[in-house]
Amino acid sequence: MADDGFRDRVSKQGEEALGKLATDLLENPLINSAITRAFSAREKAVQAQEAAMGALNLPSAADIDRLTRRLRTVSTRLEGIEESLDRLQDGVDRLTEKLGANEALAERLAALEGQLSKVSRDVSHVSDAIDAVPPPVPREQERLAVDAPSPKPARKRAAAKKNS
Repeated sequence: MADDGFRDRVSKQGEEALGKLATDLLENPLINSAITRAFSAREKAVQAQEAAMGALNLPSAADIDRLTRRLRTVSTRLEGIEESLDRLQDGVDRLTEKLGANEALAERLAALEGQLSKVSRDVSHVSDAIDAVPPPVPREQERLAVDAPSPKPARKRAAAKKNS
């Protein structure tokens, strides 16, 4: 336990000393200007590197990061489009099944229409036969009674006169 207390004290003193040193360094104008110049030089080096890579037509790390983000966005949108296409395909499949049933009904209807047309022609022929006006009767037959017995033919008169 005594070791833990000693270790904590040494640790605190070390942290305080480092904190004081950092504060003193940051407050020192010479160190502060050196840090500012170093960051400025770093920024200029990054810009020069980007310009050189641009001149060589090579992408920078920032370009690759932007491209990666864009690719992820496009990938997400593509997945959404694929899901929409799957739903659309399911709808088309359902409609195709319904149309298949309708096509079978259409074929049956066409067969029934053909049969109905044939029956209609047959009825028309029978109707025409029933409603047909009989051909006109020749004048010689107009006064004949159809149901009456036919008269016996008269003998020829010329033959009777010869016999007398």
